Amino acid sequence: MASLNISLPQSLKDYVEDQVSAGGYSTPSEYLRDLVRQDQKRSSEDRLEALLLEGLTSGSPIDITPEYWEQKRRQLIDRHSSTTGKR
Repeated sequence: MASLNISLPQSLKDYVEDQVSAGGYSTPSEYLRDLVRQDQKRSSEDRLEALLLEGLTSGSPIDITPEYWEQKRRQLIDRHSSTTGKR
């Protein structure tokens, strides 16, 4: 595991230590890793939401029918076959 040293004002250091004690973390590093993971997840969710909104506003709606899904399935099989030589 790689190390990263950070400097915090005393008030933030105290806060982190309080969170470790109250939150069931064994070390400040564990607490900070959890914060970074939460931030990564939030960023991913924000990106997904932006892509979904972009898709919703990207053009005229189309009807999604069983026939549409069958055509998409065939297209994917054909594309896969052309790149792998397998069907």
